[in-house]
Order: sequence, then C-alpha cells, then structure tokens
Amino acid sequence: MMLWGGRFLQKNNPLFKKFNSSLDIDFRLVKQDIFASIAWSKALLRSNILTEEEQKKIETALNFLLQSVEHDPDLILKSDLEDVHSWVERELVNIVGVIGKKLHTGRSRNDQVTTDLKLWCKHKVICLFKSIKNLKGAFLNISKKNVNTIMPGYTHLQRAQPITFAFWCLAYIEMLNRDIDRLKDAYRRLDISPLGCGALSGTSWNINRKVLAKDLGFASETKNSLDSVSDRDYVIELASIASIGMIHLSRFSEDLIFFNSLESNFITLSDEVTSGSSIMPQKKNPDALELIRSKSGRVIGFLMNILVVLKGLPLSYNKDMQEDKRGLFDSLDTWNNCLLMSTLILENIDINCSRCLEAAQKSYANATELADYLVQKGLAFRDAHHITGRIVLRAIKENVPLENLNLNILKTYCNNIDNDVYGYLTLESILKKRNSKGGVSFQQVKYAIENVTKDFDKY
Repeated sequence: MMLWGGRFLQKNNPLFKKFNSSLDIDFRLVKQDIFASIAWSKALLRSNILTEEEQKKIETALNFLLQSVEHDPDLILKSDLEDVHSWVERELVNIVGVIGKKLHTGRSRNDQVTTDLKLWCKHKVICLFKSIKNLKGAFLNISKKNVNTIMPGYTHLQRAQPITFAFWCLAYIEMLNRDIDRLKDAYRRLDISPLGCGALSGTSWNINRKVLAKDLGFASETKNSLDSVSDRDYVIELASIASIGMIHLSRFSEDLIFFNSLESNFITLSDEVTSGSSIMPQKKNPDALELIRSKSGRVIGFLMNILVVLKGLPLSYNKDMQEDKRGLFDSLDTWNNCLLMSTLILENIDINCSRCLEAAQKSYANATELADYLVQKGLAFRDAHHITGRIVLRAIKENVPLENLNLNILKTYCNNIDNDVYGYLTLESILKKRNSKGGVSFQQVKYAIENVTKDFDKY
C-alpha cells in the first residue's frame, strides 16, 4: 500500500521502488512512529475527527503493533513497503479496518518523520548522557588513585614538563563536561514538537499543537510550519557534537596507545581489550583503542555529508532529507559504543608508576625551573633561557639529569648558581609551584578532584 498512489496510473518500476525505499533505515523509528500516532489519535479525538470508540480501537491496535515489534524487531524488514510510516498505517488498517485510514487526517509524512526523528534523538541523547557520565566516573576513580603518580607531560610528543596521571585524567574530564554541555544545549532546541505542521503550511483541522506537544513529551511546539518540516539543524548539531566527542576519544586513544607502547611502558592494557598477532606470538595489540581512533573519521565524515546535503535545499521538504538518518543513526551509535569501550579500557588498565616517574626524571623537564631560578637570581629570562639550554646540552652529553650535575660545573655556565638550586630542580618542587587555579600542584589536583566529585551529578 502506497500512501500516495491515487495520482498514478502506472506502477513504480521495481528498481525505482527499491531505490526510493527507506524502510531498511527508518524501521528503527517504529516505536517513535507508533507513540506519535497514538498522540495524534488523541488530538483527532479532541477535534471530533475520531469518536472515543474509534480512538480507543486505534490506540489498542497501535499498542499491539508496538508489542509485536518489540517481540520481533525485524518484523518490519520482512515487508516491501516504502517506509516505516507506510508499514504502521498498513498494519493498523489490517487490524481495525477503515477506521485506521482516518488516522492520517491532517497529518503529513513531512511533519511525521521529523517528529519521529526528534523523539528518537531525545532518547539517544539521554543514553549518551549516561555513557559519558560512566566514562567520567572511570577517569575520576583513576585520578583519585594517582594524585602522586608523576609522569612527563608532552608537547610535540617531546617530554616537556612533569605532570601527574591524575592531572592527565582531569584534562579528559573537562572535555567530557563540554560534551555534556553541548548535548544539553542541543537537547533544549531539540525538545520542540513539529507535529501538526502538515506538509509545510500547517493543518486546516482544529489541532491544539500545545497539548499535542505535551502528550509527546516535548517542552513546546514549533512556531513556523514551513521551517518545521524542513529543519534538520538538530541533525547537524548532533552530528557536530558527536564529531567533537569522537575527537576527544580519538585523542584519548592516541595517548593510551603511546603510553602502552614498550617505548613508554606507562600503562598495561587488559587482555580483555587487546588482541595478538597471527604471526608474532609476542604481540599484544591495542586494537580497541585503534578502532576508536579510526571510527572518529566515519562520524566526522557524516557531519560533512549532512552539511553538503542540506546546503542547497530550498524550503521546505525535499527527498534529499531521506539521507539524514543512516549517517545520524550510525554516528550516535558509534559515539555511544566508543564511550562504552573507553570506559571498559580505563576500568582495567594497570599504571606503571615507577616507569612514569623514571621517564619524568630523565626528560630534563626541570629545565624551565632552572631558567626561572636564574631569573630570580637577577638574569633576564632570555639570558636565563640561553644559559639553561647550554647546561641541558652538558647534561645530555654526560647522560645525567640536571639535578645530578656538580655545582662547580653549573657555576661554569653562570656564577649566580648556588647550592640552593638543587631544591628547585626536584620534581616535587616543580609540581608544588604550579599552584595557580587549574595547575598541576598536588593541592590543585586534589581540589579539582573534590569539585568533580561534588558536581558529578550536575553534568
């Protein structure tokens, strides 16, 4: 049964029929379509288009359909219909007869499909909130256990200044908080019902869209029907947020891949999330992290895809918009799955604290501290920077840390250096001095952990 067949004398070519169909994608919206159809039947009852008996029969039949698809999710895919809306209407008519044909009064697939998609997106955003929160919890637990685990921080993948593993965890918590903020902001714009806008210009039937929106669980109703049926800003926005979120997970993955390498040996990944080599028995590969890193490309790709699809479309609805769902479903599913996998990875890593400390000690990460020491002794920073660079070269030549150079050697580079310099060059001293808000000092890290713990449910 086609919803538009009366105008046509010939049947569709089978190739076009298959090409035009979206059922293999939008079947995922069946619960939302049934839920929205029940709400619409109540709106038709309030408008005296349906009698109480008719509405009750329709609602009962739709609930039966819902139970059927919950029992067999692939039930819809056994059909050769055009889309999920056609399937629901046909099955409804099969159950209640001609009464079912009244349901579409005043409603278009244009406002129907965007309503269904918005309802699906609302549910998915709530799932994403939970997954992000769980990953935050994993980062928080590790940070609490590793406040004193000193490791090198990097710029340009070169050891730069000492940090702690807890400080590294807190950086990713900040990223996840921004992801949550973006989702909350998007949810506010998403939570507006387009149902009742018809094809593009509204409906001529007496539909109370405010009550309808409330029945659907939306905060309010849209204000312009022409915009409502053609609006896919929420798809772009969620695709953008997912892309940013996946970039965060990709950077996290890259960090852990590097930390897990034998060259770093800062962490050991669990056997649960790694695999081996088919030819090299000694290998233990970080496959889960590499897959997260690669899947980010597919999510980012959909963002570009939907932007290009929508950029040249005139108002209002165009069939091009059928291409919004496949990529959106995949992007949000992928992001959620990668969040779950990242949590599993974090919950099962072992941190090699002694190796982290050794790497920080051998990285000349205290060179900035030596330059600052010379500034306190009266030198201009540029001169102090140059002298420190020369001292680092000497330490590299002798293969010792800066703090192991003899005072007499240090004085050959600058006579202002005294025995008190060694107190400045310890890793603990360096960390302690970074006590500005957001800094790496033990005090600031503990303060940050306390705040994250206190505000955990805020995000």
